[in-house]
Amino acid sequence: MMAKSSNYFRRLLAYLWASPCTLLGLTFALSALVFGASWRKTHGNLEISLAPERRWLKNNIRLRLIQHLPFSAITFGHVIIGKNRKALDYLRAHEQVHVRQYEHWGALFLAAYPASSLLQWLIGKQPYWDNHFERQARQYDELNHAPHAGKTPVDK
Repeated sequence: MMAKSSNYFRRLLAYLWASPCTLLGLTFALSALVFGASWRKTHGNLEISLAPERRWLKNNIRLRLIQHLPFSAITFGHVIIGKNRKALDYLRAHEQVHVRQYEHWGALFLAAYPASSLLQWLIGKQPYWDNHFERQARQYDELNHAPHAGKTPVDK
């Protein structure tokens, strides 16, 4: 009983610590939902799929705009925003690592992530691929045999 309540308390603290970033993610999510995005709760996180799910909407201008986003999925605290369901399903394990990073770093993650990219760029490396946090997520993917481990993010 004591272990269960201790675990619950740790999870609550993790959610609270990441909450400023989650609120930012919720702001983006609400904007997306107004324009027809869909949502679901997965592993204690809110997942937002930007692309329309209905076939008759597949050729609209919004879908073309979504396809030009510079990411397949992006995480803000406990909110994961993906181009579509396929990207969210494919990248779920990777994005879950970012959720844990937010739980560890809290709002500092919003500065730490771009700082890591900037550092990599300044020393002549790839800002995304050599980013400490992305390497950590890919390492988790490889250890757990994620289907996309070491591959380019899915765009379709």
